[in-house]
Amino acid sequence: MTELPIRIDEEQCTKCTLCVQACPFDAISMEKKQFPYIDLEKCTLCGACVEACKFEAISIKEKAAAKAEDLDAYKDVWVFVEQHEGKINSVTYELLGEGRKLADDLGMDLCAVMLGSGVSDKADELTSRGADKVYLVDKPELEYFQDEPYARVPVKLVEDYKPNIFLCGATTIGRSLVSRVAVAAHVGLTADCTELAIDPETKQLLQTRPAFGGNIMATIISPNARPQMATVRHKVMKEAEPRAGRKGEVLIQEIAQDLLTSRTKRLKFVQEIESTVNIAEADIIVSGGRGLQKPENFSIVRELAEALGAGVGASRAAVDADWIPYSHQVGQTGKTVCPKLYIACGISGQIQHLAGMSSADVIVAINKDPDAPIFKVATYGIVGDLFEIVPMLTNEFRKILGN
Repeated sequence: MTELPIRIDEEQCTKCTLCVQACPFDAISMEKKQFPYIDLEKCTLCGACVEACKFEAISIKEKAAAKAEDLDAYKDVWVFVEQHEGKINSVTYELLGEGRKLADDLGMDLCAVMLGSGVSDKADELTSRGADKVYLVDKPELEYFQDEPYARVPVKLVEDYKPNIFLCGATTIGRSLVSRVAVAAHVGLTADCTELAIDPETKQLLQTRPAFGGNIMATIISPNARPQMATVRHKVMKEAEPRAGRKGEVLIQEIAQDLLTSRTKRLKFVQEIESTVNIAEADIIVSGGRGLQKPENFSIVRELAEALGAGVGASRAAVDADWIPYSHQVGQTGKTVCPKLYIACGISGQIQHLAGMSSADVIVAINKDPDAPIFKVATYGIVGDLFEIVPMLTNEFRKILGN
């Protein structure tokens, strides 16, 4: 019989209901008014009930530190495949590129985990980009992302196959899914990594991410738990290039129907309408900051972006001022981008913004302040009035590009 992670000692319990009142997840109820009942589907083991109980009747089983022989049972590097309507998100290819290096350093296989409906034909794309195995769950219930089934399936696969490392993109979907998997697996999770490596001596995953507003880089390890889990920022790593003819093993997984159910239902999907390119995928980005002075002046940035076929980005200051939606924010608390060309218009270049765009191939900065920090990372700097310079650039590019 499996020992429950949380239990109530009926001899100690006085049925005072303090635990019922303390539970923030409504996971405890009075079963037939006798003793408190804990719904393990809702319980997160937060410990609020333990603190509330004055009679020490509730206890949570402490997870023991893993032994070396236990850790040896965990093999391979896993990458979660993010896809929408059968189109694989490019962050998956970035993770496959990085995961390939990690797997080679460990002498393990690189595996992709793909969930969806009608996505079986996409497995070859993953093997051509480095995956040795593809764990495929192709079910109608997984046609689009829903938190509950999309989290339960990887949890079951982790239990069955025991991966050593589990990587996921630090996207809206990735962050929602992988945190649930980590909680269910009772392991830690390092979010928003910008660098991954294997320690040559311990063979542990070194997970590096910005901390304290980007002022320092922290390297985190998980010595006593598996899998080692991390989300990785989009556009900070190079995509794995496809190799024609490369093949791998596709392992079709049969999943119990109860794992595919959800308490929520999607009524409709409304996509944000934007006339320019999505900055997460853009090769060219034109960004605006506080130097634009008011939201109406973002039209100057949009015109240049349209002339170049570029995406429109923004600094946090511009987003906080409600000049442009958050989806355009570049930086520490926004999106990390890695375009071929990044044009910063009226952006001073605080460290949080630089953390999100400094890996661009070419950076052009336009600012009237010659001492602006953005010029320290810029490939080309233009000191002057952006209201004169940006329209001039737009006109010239229109002439050259014929649009």
